Amino acid sequence: MLNDFDKQKFEEFNVVDIFDVKNTKNILSRDIIENSGNIPYLCASVEKNAVSTYISYDQKYLDKGNCIFIGGKTFVVTFQEKDFYSNDSHNLVLYLKNEQKRSKLNQFYLATCINKSLRHKYSWGNSISKNKIQTDKVLLPSQNRQINYAIMEILISAIQKIVIKDLVLYVERKLKEYKL
Repeated sequence: MLNDFDKQKFEEFNVVDIFDVKNTKNILSRDIIENSGNIPYLCASVEKNAVSTYISYDQKYLDKGNCIFIGGKTFVVTFQEKDFYSNDSHNLVLYLKNEQKRSKLNQFYLATCINKSLRHKYSWGNSISKNKIQTDKVLLPSQNRQINYAIMEILISAIQKIVIKDLVLYVERKLKEYKL
């Protein structure tokens, strides 16, 4: 799969044709109690998948998970599996319109493509917004002018297997060194 990936055809797709785009709800950091619950509180940081802490808070501010989260000011793009709270209304959530294809593996791939396709456009001084993303395009694998979701899942699965294999080999080497 990895050897043949460079033969894969790619096309540009409008982000808003693929995703329902919404602003996150907004809870100021001064209004939360850190480690007060078990729901992620996102802060658009590249560390810890954007999770700042875990909180308990009013459910009306909860954003649904199984989505791609974009930190508006910092352009951090992550996949959020679980429901979460957000620290800033400048952040966006993208829900894949094709719910049957809304798998974890596909969304890992899509988050990476969004990051690579749009990162050059947005910065602290020119943050992404719900209005700006309306004209943005993302480069994705395609087949017959349709998004090729199957190839996304296969590729991410292959990468995960490589990482696991490398980790096992690393641990085995360390154990051998330790036993010597």
